[in-house]
Amino acid sequence: MITKYGFDVVAVVALIVVLSGSLVWSFVEWKIVRFGVLSLLLLCLVLTLAFFRDPERLTPSGDSLVIAPADGKIVQIIDVQDPEYLRGAGIQVSIFMSPLNVHVNRYPVSGRVDYVKHYPGEYFAAYEEKASLRNEQTHIGIDHKGKRILLRQIAGMIARRIVAEVSVGDQAIAGERFGMIKFGSRVDIIMPRDSELKVKLGERTLAGSTVIAVLS
Repeated sequence: MITKYGFDVVAVVALIVVLSGSLVWSFVEWKIVRFGVLSLLLLCLVLTLAFFRDPERLTPSGDSLVIAPADGKIVQIIDVQDPEYLRGAGIQVSIFMSPLNVHVNRYPVSGRVDYVKHYPGEYFAAYEEKASLRNEQTHIGIDHKGKRILLRQIAGMIARRIVAEVSVGDQAIAGERFGMIKFGSRVDIIMPRDSELKVKLGERTLAGSTVIAVLS
């Protein structure tokens, strides 16, 4: 299954592969060069399809669960003060997505989206701490029965486009897709300080499946 957020890129790459392949087949006489170039073109298409894959996930049931919003590796767990949305103390869990991970993002909790803001910025490596402060990012705040959860989609060194089909007033449903970040990135999730963490630094997560924490 290919995510709808990648249809445009997949279509462009497929067109380039078909046109380039046709030219190579028609005008390159040396078989070893012909098949070498065609193999590279097909590899590019396969890698593109792999990047935009979008597998189904089984989301655990539980009204107080906070579910991973992204596939990847947990690179940071810290206590923070968030004046933007939580307006108080919180716990930040940062998930780094390499180009090999599934990049579709999912809602961590159900509730009402009541904060959305996009920040232009730089493109440091997404696993670096300063990426949370200085990289291009989109912030999404979800109110879950009075508990506030903040998501930050952060563009990385390679990623240059954040997709977030989210508007204030939308109904978020835990485990449902809402966007992605193209070509390597990071997602921060900030929860109330009294949340009970269920993950550790260095663990791998699956969006819509891994339980990150339990809200008190």
